[in-house]
Amino acid sequence: MKALRAFFLIMAMMMASGAMAQTVYNGSGSSIGKIESDGTVRNSSGSSIGKFDSDGTIRNGSGSSIGKIDKDGTFRNSSGSSIGKMDNDGTVRNGSGASIGKVERDGTVRNGSGSSIGKASGVPREWVAAYFFFFFN
Repeated sequence: MKALRAFFLIMAMMMASGAMAQTVYNGSGSSIGKIESDGTVRNSSGSSIGKFDSDGTIRNGSGSSIGKIDKDGTFRNSSGSSIGKMDNDGTVRNGSGASIGKVERDGTVRNGSGSSIGKASGVPREWVAAYFFFFFN
């Protein structure tokens, strides 16, 4: 009986952890990957292609730092230079300050023309902006 309870507990934990991964969709609504609650970024095959660390560091699939997101929404490359910023309203700007898109509160991602280019909800909007505009897409 204990083994059966342990089995169900393990299954419930596995299902709960899988539910935390948020699917990333392209503008056509097709799945292109996942962003897990711990920040791991996976491609459509399930392979890890990067990670968002809790301190804002962004890593590639090999674990090397490729950039950072500052607390004020500034995106930096691996050299520390500013390459963009996300405003409080979700507007994403390039390094020159020009608007290049927006991440809406529901996770919808729009390009500079306002067309939907993807969606990822349930994770920080800064991660979604970094994924679509600067590091993974």
